[in-house]
Amino acid sequence: MNIMVPPRPVAAIERPSRAEAEAAVRTLLLWAGDDPTREGLIDTPSRVVRSYEEFFEGYTIDPVNLLERTFEETDGYDEIVLLRDIRLESHCEHHMVPIIGRAHVAYLPHRRVVGISKLARVVEAYAKRLQIQEKLTAQIANTIQEVLEPRGVAVVIEAAHQCMTTRGIHKPGVTMVTSRMLGAFRDDPATRRELLAMIGNRGTAVTGD
Repeated sequence: MNIMVPPRPVAAIERPSRAEAEAAVRTLLLWAGDDPTREGLIDTPSRVVRSYEEFFEGYTIDPVNLLERTFEETDGYDEIVLLRDIRLESHCEHHMVPIIGRAHVAYLPHRRVVGISKLARVVEAYAKRLQIQEKLTAQIANTIQEVLEPRGVAVVIEAAHQCMTTRGIHKPGVTMVTSRMLGAFRDDPATRRELLAMIGNRGTAVTGD
């Protein structure tokens, strides 16, 4: 199976200056119908730009580098490694509103393992970009597969999209579930069932990517 590895962080795009970014926020405030010079909004452009630095810091992180330090002293451990309920905060690339949920990331080691915090950092590196959930799920799984070369990788994401709950169709309480199964998790139904039992299944049937 050919795995499409996501591109590294984009460095060639020339970013506007902070002053230009703040001016753009003032324009949006005017377009919304408010006065950016009034007391309550005077510092809003700088606050928004600072928040964007945090929301989208994933563009400055190379997820591959996060996984390059591994450990081979595992005493032969080759069962499922699962990091469950990783808090996920992203932004919809269509409306730039939050996607809030949790990710479950698992792999079957082949000779080496990686620090568990690195798995969470890979999730964060891709989540802190403009995203759609399907692509986010695939990017996380493909990167882990590429770097660690395990016997299998599984990523399951459950998230609520505010582009659906606070605008448009206005349907709160809806959760989107996506999964990406590679290697043994894709090919071996028993291994996939074991993983889903470990996740807790939470009433959701997930059978593939």
